[in-house]
Amino acid sequence: MAERRTIKISSLIEEMHLEAVYLPKNGNTLIHRADTNRPAFALTGFFDQFEKDRIQIIGNAEHSYLSSLKPSMRKVRIKEFLARSPAAVIFTTSLPIYSEFLEEAVRFSVPVLRTPTTTSEFVASLLGYLQVALAPTDTIHGVLMELYGEGVLILGDSGIGKSETAIDLVKRGHRLIADDAVEIARVSSKTLVGTAPELIKYYAELRGIGIVDVRRLFGLEAVKNTQRIDMVVYLEEWDPNKFYDRLGLEKEEMEILGIKVPKISIPVTHGRNLSIIIEVAAMNHREKHMGYNTAEEFYQRTIDQAERLEKEQNENS
Repeated sequence: MAERRTIKISSLIEEMHLEAVYLPKNGNTLIHRADTNRPAFALTGFFDQFEKDRIQIIGNAEHSYLSSLKPSMRKVRIKEFLARSPAAVIFTTSLPIYSEFLEEAVRFSVPVLRTPTTTSEFVASLLGYLQVALAPTDTIHGVLMELYGEGVLILGDSGIGKSETAIDLVKRGHRLIADDAVEIARVSSKTLVGTAPELIKYYAELRGIGIVDVRRLFGLEAVKNTQRIDMVVYLEEWDPNKFYDRLGLEKEEMEILGIKVPKISIPVTHGRNLSIIIEVAAMNHREKHMGYNTAEEFYQRTIDQAERLEKEQNENS
């Protein structure tokens, strides 16, 4: 099940290099919404559809509007706005902050932050950070590798050979992201990103040997911190009674955090070189991204040849 994540406002301040103009003393505020809001309507007194859980951004437009109000009306508008207890308010472009704004922020315990960055540039950076930091996550037992730029999530029963295959792939020049446990985050409606839990980052387990440090044994170029997940390879014991796709026309998918990821199943039996097979699978998947599907082309060639032979037979009869 996807885990709902939060971030402390102290982490937001550090990551976005913000000035903490006021922070409540009642604890570290938690942010759990990845979207923001420009409170133009709210500052006019219109609060229908106002979502206080969002970070509120005050840029030149909002600031100019407040400056245009008489002091008594400005105080009313600010009080009505902050009384809704928004998650935080960030002033952009180093805008000056009204004394009455700070007074009401203290009264309602609303964090007030500031950045010298322009509004459009700051909002773009903030959204990118929040989407990753607050992305729904799940942890899957498996191995995540980068092969030829493709993120390959290798799954299978315990003892099937996932870690051994990963080490062999590292020796062949590919990079390990995670072994045994893969933390997966849904960073957009179409993108999954995987990483290793901090405790086991850069480590792999080989039965009979134990834990090995891949970074120390093979160098920095053998590991990577994060990787987009492009495909799933499922390793399973060879079943002589099961039909395996020999052309590659069947399309399997695995749903992870609501996103469907292409999947192929590889039967494991003595004598099969899993590393080479997975390499070919990654290259073949990359070709599909580029618009070339070998299986479909081969199938079409067989159809064309059959039609040609049938036509020749009809002409000769």
